[in-house]
Amino acid sequence: MFKRLANIFRVPDLRNKVLFTIGIICLYQLGANLPIPGVSWSQVRLLQSKAGASGALGFLNLFSGGALTRLAVFGLGIMPYITSTIVIQLLTTVIPKLTEWRDQGAVGQKKITQTTRYLTIGLALLQSTGLIYAFHGHDQALLGFNINLIPKFSLSLGLFMVLIMTAGTAFVMWLAELITQRGIGQGMSLLIFANVVSSLPSGGRAVWDEGGPFKFLIILVISLVLLVLIVYVDQGQRRIPVTFARRVVGRKEMGGNSTYIPLKVNQSGVIPIIFASSVLYIPILMSNVVPWASFQNFVNNSLHPTSFFYIFADFVLIFAFTFFYVYIAFEPHQQAEQLRQQGGFIPGIRPGMPTEKYFAKTLSRITVVGATFLASVAVVPSILMAMWNINKFPYYGTTLLIAVGVSLQTMQQIDSQLMMRNYEGFLKK
Repeated sequence: MFKRLANIFRVPDLRNKVLFTIGIICLYQLGANLPIPGVSWSQVRLLQSKAGASGALGFLNLFSGGALTRLAVFGLGIMPYITSTIVIQLLTTVIPKLTEWRDQGAVGQKKITQTTRYLTIGLALLQSTGLIYAFHGHDQALLGFNINLIPKFSLSLGLFMVLIMTAGTAFVMWLAELITQRGIGQGMSLLIFANVVSSLPSGGRAVWDEGGPFKFLIILVISLVLLVLIVYVDQGQRRIPVTFARRVVGRKEMGGNSTYIPLKVNQSGVIPIIFASSVLYIPILMSNVVPWASFQNFVNNSLHPTSFFYIFADFVLIFAFTFFYVYIAFEPHQQAEQLRQQGGFIPGIRPGMPTEKYFAKTLSRITVVGATFLASVAVVPSILMAMWNINKFPYYGTTLLIAVGVSLQTMQQIDSQLMMRNYEGFLKK
């Protein structure tokens, strides 16, 4: 194990990428622990002691690594960027201009990325304004009680706080893109990974204190079983054989070789969980600005992680978003057309429409298994905690999936770079 770990630092390029990624994560944690001027620290400590039992605030706090309850510079974390990405991907299927950009390749993707950034800033401005208002003694919808984190509030101070949190979101978005471009792994996922992992020790302690050692031990054993299953399913794939027809270019014969297209059971990773959590977050945010008492009561009573309505909605959304993301990442029509242009075909399947239908049918069958597994792992610990009235850390399944999923994705990238340089990787069988 230590020999394989040392292999990372024997490759200068890989070593620099790993150190760069660690440096960015440390910088992010610094901003997540730096409160905005004007925040009462005694009130922050009071809020943190109650936040774990609040579904809405507990969810927001999980993905910000506790930065939200501190009203830190990076208090919004990566959530506006995630929400913006979801909105743009949904609109791509209905707005012709976005569809045109998607089909333009790298040039179009650059335009979509820029649009996502602009929307992220707009969402950050809206969310920071709502949160500053909520934490100035108006957070009944978030906590069920009022607490004032900004005792010396003024209009100028409020505008300054909104500006700082919006700028912090823009900076976090830039950090995530830097990790993706110059570091190891997917930047957005790694920053969320850093946040949820940092909450595991305190969350485990909260489960122990609230449920006792016996219930904690049962949850721990179930988590270890789920961890093994996550690794097993994540490595599972369906290999579709592909043969390329022989052709003569000049006097040289090309093609005729066979390969395969790997379709993973968990093709989408942890992205559907993040998407589903973001969608469930939207009505929580709206409850701060929508004056309807019935809507606010619904949010308070039903949209907390220990309610069975929330657990069922989370399961359905994760299942649906898994299909949505998989069909965006692996579009059957595009893959069939690309295979035809390259002179390849699946043995026994004609090129063109039959190949497209074969891809769609195979992908659907695999995704049913992957989506069911992903949604089940996310909600099983939540069901146990709901039955046992353990409220202080109800996101154990989501935390486990994100931690293991992002770790595996990152290690696979490191392994691929080590194997390119003839070094033994971590995931070698």
